[in-house]
Amino acid sequence: MPSATITSNSVGVTGISSLKESLQSNKENHVAPQAPAPAPPLKEITSSLGAKVEALKRELSEDNRERERLKERDKAPSAPLASIQNLQPPETKKFREVDYVGFATLPNQVYRRAVKKGFEFTLMVVGESGLGKSTLINSMFLTDIYSQEYPGPSLRTKKTVQVEQCKVVLKENAVNLTLTVVDTPGFGDSVDNSNCWQPIIDYIESKYEEYLNSESRVLRKQIPDNRVHCCLYFIAPSGHGLKPLDIECMKRLHDKVNIIPVIAKADTLTPDECCHLKKQILNEIAQNKIKIYDFPEMIDEEANKVQKPLRERVPFAVVGANHVFEVEGRKVRGRKYPWGIVEVEFLDRNEPSSKSLRVENMEHCDFIPLRDMLIRTNMSDLKEVTANIHYENYRSRKLGGVHTDGKPAKVSNKNPLAQMEEERREHESKIKKMESEMEQVFEMKVKEKTQKLKDTEVDMHRRHEQMKKGLEQQEVELMEKRAAFEAEVKEWENSNGVTLAELRRKSLESSSKEQVDGKENKKKKKGLF
Repeated sequence: MPSATITSNSVGVTGISSLKESLQSNKENHVAPQAPAPAPPLKEITSSLGAKVEALKRELSEDNRERERLKERDKAPSAPLASIQNLQPPETKKFREVDYVGFATLPNQVYRRAVKKGFEFTLMVVGESGLGKSTLINSMFLTDIYSQEYPGPSLRTKKTVQVEQCKVVLKENAVNLTLTVVDTPGFGDSVDNSNCWQPIIDYIESKYEEYLNSESRVLRKQIPDNRVHCCLYFIAPSGHGLKPLDIECMKRLHDKVNIIPVIAKADTLTPDECCHLKKQILNEIAQNKIKIYDFPEMIDEEANKVQKPLRERVPFAVVGANHVFEVEGRKVRGRKYPWGIVEVEFLDRNEPSSKSLRVENMEHCDFIPLRDMLIRTNMSDLKEVTANIHYENYRSRKLGGVHTDGKPAKVSNKNPLAQMEEERREHESKIKKMESEMEQVFEMKVKEKTQKLKDTEVDMHRRHEQMKKGLEQQEVELMEKRAAFEAEVKEWENSNGVTLAELRRKSLESSSKEQVDGKENKKKKKGLF
C-alpha cells in the first residue's frame, strides 16, 4: 500500500510548511501603527509557540503510528477473493417513480376474485348440553342456524358423543360466507365420560386427511376448505373453574384446533364471581400447559389500543339471546328477568355507535368482544393459523410416519424371514391373550348365569310354598263354608218338612205337565180353522 504511506508523509510536511508560510505572511503584511503600540509580553509569545510545537509533535506521532500500521497491513497475507467480494457493500435497489402502468390495481383484482369465490369458515362448538351453544351461534350470525327442520343439540340428546354438522350460506354486503357449524351432542352427559373426546379428534383429523388427499392428487381442482378453523369450548358457570373433563379434553384438542374458551350463561354470575372465575380458568390453563388461541396484535397503534382491552377479556363470559325488547326507545336483544333486562346487543343501526353503548353492553356480558374478535377482526387469522400450524403439523406427522399417538413408526433392519417369525410369535401371543381374556369373560358370564338360575330357583320355591299355603287355607275356608251350607239345608228341610230331592221332583213333574197341556191347546186351535 505505498499510496497510503505517501499520503500520510505528506500530511506532516504540509503541516510544517503551512505553519512557516503563515508566520512569513504575518511578518510581510505587518504595518507599523501610527502610534507605537506596546509590545506583547514575552510569556504570551512563548506559550503560543509552545502550543504550536506540541500540536506539530502530536501530528508527527500520529503520522508515524499510521505508517507503522500500514506496513504491518502490507506484510499480512492477502484475503481470498471470495472474502474480498463479501466485503464489498451490497447493491442498493433504486426505486423509480413511473407513470401509471396498471399494477396498482392488484389489490382490487384480489378483492374481486375473493368476493366472487366466496369464503368458507368452520366453527366447532364443544360443551355440555343446555349451555346455550345454539342460541349463541344464532346471536353471533344474526340468523337461525338451527331451524325447525334441524333442531339444536339440546333437542337431539344422544347416549354417546356424535359429531354432527350444519352448513348454511350467509350473505352480507355482496360477500358470501359458507358457514359450517359442528356440534357434539352428548358430550359430557354420560356417567362415564372416558374418551368422549375421541369422536371430536377423529372428525378434525378426518377433515385434515381429506384436505391432504385432495392436495396429493395429480389433477387438483379447487379444494374446498372443510377444516375446523375454530373451536368454541363452553365452560359451565359453576364458579369452581375447569372440571377434570374440561382440562383433559382441551389438552387433547389444543394442538389440533384453535381453542377459544367461553363461559356460558354469564348472567348467572355476579361481576365479582365472573372476574374471579376468569382468573381461575386462566391459571388452570397455564398450570396444565394448555395452548389457547392467542389473538394477534394489530399493526395500527390506534386499532391496537382498541383491541387490547378486548383481548384481556379472555375467557369471554357470554349470554345468548334471540328476543328483542325496547329499552328507552331503542331496540335491544337480550334476556328479560323480573329485576331487569340483560342487554346483549343494541339493534339500532341508524344510531351512531359510541363508546358508551359498547361499554354498557360489555358491562353485561362479553358477547360484543367475542363477536368482534372472532368475526370482524381475526377470522382470516384463524384460517391462516389452522392452515400454517395445525394442518402443517398433522401433515408432517402423517408424511413423516408418525402415528396419532405421537410415537414414530418402527423401521426394522432385520431379515424378512426373522421379522415374519417375530410377527407370527407376536400374533400368537396376542391370540393367546385374547383367548385367556375370552375364557375369563366366559367363566364370569357362566357364573353370573348359574347364580341367576339359583336365585330364580330359590324364588320359585318360595313362591310355590306361598301358593301351597294359600291353597290350603282356601280349602279349609271352603270346607267350613260347605259344612255351614249343609247344616243350613238340613235346618230348612226340618223346618219345612220337605227334602230338597222331593221338592226338585215335584217341580219337574209340574213343568212337564204344563208342556203337555200347551201342546193340546195348540192342536185345538188348529182344528178350528
